[in-house]
Amino acid sequence: MEKIMEESKQGQTLVLEQKQENTKKLFIESYGCQMNFSDSEIVASILANEGYNTTQNIEEADLVLVNTCSIRDKAEQTVRKRLDQYNNIKKINPGMKVGVLGCMAERLKSKFLEEEKIVDMVVGPDAYKDIPNLLKEVDEGRDAVNVILSKEETYGDVAPVRLNSNGVTAFVSITRGCDNMCTFCVVPFTRGRERSREPQSIMEEIQQLWDKGFKEVTLLGQNVDSYLWYGGGLKKDYDKASEMQKATAVDFAQLLDMVAGAFPKMRFRFSTSNPQDMHLEVIEVMAKHHNICKYIHLPVQSGSTRVLKEMNRQHTREEYMALVDNIYRIIPEISLSQDMIAGFPTETEEDHQDTLSLMAHCQYDFGFMFAYSERPGTLAARKLVDDIPEEVKKRRLTEIINLQRDISLERTKRFVGQTVEVLIEKESKRSNAHWSGRNSQNTTVVFEKGNYKPGDFVNVKITDCTSATLIGEAVGYSEKMN
Repeated sequence: MEKIMEESKQGQTLVLEQKQENTKKLFIESYGCQMNFSDSEIVASILANEGYNTTQNIEEADLVLVNTCSIRDKAEQTVRKRLDQYNNIKKINPGMKVGVLGCMAERLKSKFLEEEKIVDMVVGPDAYKDIPNLLKEVDEGRDAVNVILSKEETYGDVAPVRLNSNGVTAFVSITRGCDNMCTFCVVPFTRGRERSREPQSIMEEIQQLWDKGFKEVTLLGQNVDSYLWYGGGLKKDYDKASEMQKATAVDFAQLLDMVAGAFPKMRFRFSTSNPQDMHLEVIEVMAKHHNICKYIHLPVQSGSTRVLKEMNRQHTREEYMALVDNIYRIIPEISLSQDMIAGFPTETEEDHQDTLSLMAHCQYDFGFMFAYSERPGTLAARKLVDDIPEEVKKRRLTEIINLQRDISLERTKRFVGQTVEVLIEKESKRSNAHWSGRNSQNTTVVFEKGNYKPGDFVNVKITDCTSATLIGEAVGYSEKMN
C-alpha cells in the first residue's frame, strides 16, 4: 500500500522514438506504482535492441506486454479483463505473443499459463534481461516463465528509454525490493529482498538526464531511506561486509548529498520513505540543499500503536509523531503526505479515532487513503481474519478522507500571498492558456503562460487556491535560471 498509484496513468501505453532498422512491433502498457512504469522503460530499452519499435495500435503488435501490480485487488482484476481483450485480438492476429510482467507475474507465476491460456510468457521483476531468451522459447512452441528473484539485479547497466516523458522530470531507481515484512503488503514476495544500486551508475544516469535537458529527478525505490551501497549484495547481509566495505559504504543521506551537490541547478525528490528508516541525517541534508524539494511522502497506515504492531510496522504512534515533530523543527516549510488504511483487521473504533488524531497532529498536505482489502499471499491474509464489515470500512475511510480534505485546504492556503518557485512541466489540463507545475512542496501551481516554457523555473506569486491547487501569476525567472 505504500506505493503511490496515479489513477490517470493506469493502463498507459508507452511510445518511444522509432528505430528505422527495427521491424517488429511492441505494445506495452503499465499498471500500478511508478516503479512499474520505470521498469517498463527498462523493458522497452532491452527490446529496442532486439528489433522492436513501440506501437499504440495493439492490432499490429507482434508482442504485447502488460506490466502488472498486485498491491490491490482492483489492479489485478483490471489486468485479467485486459487479457480477455487481448484474447479477442489474438483471434485476428494469431502470431501475436502476449507476456505478463511485474508483481502479478511474480505472485501468480505458472497459474497465468494454466488459467489465462492467452499468455505465452510470464516474467518477474528481476528477469527482464532474460526476455530475449524467453521469446525464443515461445517461438519454439514452449511456455516461457522466469520469476526468479535476484540478490544482485538492479538494472544499473540498462539506460532506460524515457517513455511518454515530458522532457522535464524523470525517475531514477536507486533500490529494488523490500525487507520490511508489513503484513498487508505483497512487495517483499513479488520484488524480493532489498538491494541498492551502485552510486556511480546513479550519478551517470542523472548526468545523462541533465545533458538531455531534464530539470528534476525523483530518486525511486520501495524504501529509499534504507539505501545502502557497500559493494553489492543484499542489505540484510551488510553485517557480513568487510571493514573496508563498511568504511566506504554510502547510505541514503550521503547519496542525497552527493547528487544535490553535483547538480545544483537540478531539483531532486525521493519516494517512498519508511518511518522506521528515516533518519534525521536525511532531513538535515534536505535542509542544507536548496535544490532538494521540501516534501516527504511518509506512509504511516494507522494512528494506533496496537494496529501498527498487527501490521508489523516497526514503529509506534509516538515514535512516528516524534519523527514528524523533528522534521517540522528542522524544515518548518516542509510538506508531508501519508498512506492510510481504514478497517485493517481487528481495528476498533478507538484505533480509528487514534488515526484521526494522528492526522490532526501531523497536518499532512496530501494523502493516499484506502479501505483494507485482503491480498492473497500476505501475512495478514494467512494469519488475520478480515473482520471489519464493509460498511464500517467505508464509513471510516470517508471520515479519514473528509478530515484530510479539510487539512489539505488549510495547508494549501498558507501559500496564498507568497511567491514560490515552480518548475513548468506541462500545459494545464483545464486551460491551454496556463502552465502547470509544482512547487518545492509538491503542490500543483497553475498560472498564465506568458513567454515561459516547459523546463523553466519560474517565481509565481500565489493569489488563490483550492484544496489541491495553487493559482498565481509569474513574476520572473528563479535563481536556477541564471
